[in-house]
Amino acid sequence: MNFTGFTAADFQVFEIPGLNERMEALQHTIRPKLELLGTHFSEELTRLTEDEMFPHVAKHARRTVNPPDDTWVAFADNKRGYKKHPHFQIGLWKTHLFIWYAVIYEAPNKAEIGTLFEENFSFVRNQIPGHFVWSEDHTKPEAVPMSELSDEQLHRLFQRLQTVKKAEMLCGIHIPKEEAIAMDGAETIETISRAFIKLIPLYKLK
Repeated sequence: MNFTGFTAADFQVFEIPGLNERMEALQHTIRPKLELLGTHFSEELTRLTEDEMFPHVAKHARRTVNPPDDTWVAFADNKRGYKKHPHFQIGLWKTHLFIWYAVIYEAPNKAEIGTLFEENFSFVRNQIPGHFVWSEDHTKPEAVPMSELSDEQLHRLFQRLQTVKKAEMLCGIHIPKEEAIAMDGAETIETISRAFIKLIPLYKLK
C-alpha cells in the first residue's frame, strides 16, 4: 500500500470556490488516497468485525450548485451502499481528519441501536476514551468530547436516536489539520487502526 498521508494541499481543496473546480481538485488529490484507505481498511474491518466490509468512496454526485465541505470513504457490510447500515468512515473537513462509527438518519434500525446503547450505557461509557468525540449530525464539523458529556447528555443522545426521525449518532476521533499533516502514511494508518479497534465494540452492539 502506497499511502503517504494527508498534506496541506488536501485540506486546501475545501477552500476552492465553485463546484466544478473543487470537485476536480478533490478527485485528483483526495479521492485516490481515500481509495487506498478503502482497500486497506475494508480488509482490516472485515477481520475486526467478522462481517465482510465494503468501501464506499463519496462521489457527491447529487450536487449541482454547492461544492462539498467534506469528503470521506465509508465502510459497511453491504456492497450496494452504507447509509442504511451502521458503518465506519474516514474523511476530511478543512479543519480536521475524522474517523467515525456512524448510525445516520437513513438507518431503518436506528431506534433498536439506540435502545441497545441505552441498555449497555455503562459499557459504552467505559469503552470510549475521554478524547473521543460524539456528534448527532454528520453534516456538521462540530463534535463534543466524551470527557465533556454528562451521563444525562449521553443518555439523551441515545434516546434521541430512538425517537427522532432525523436523529443520528456518530462516535470517533477528530485529528486537527496540523496534526494530520505532520503524520506520515504509516502513522496515519496506525492512528486510524487504533481508533477503529476502540469503536468495534460499538458496532457489535447493533
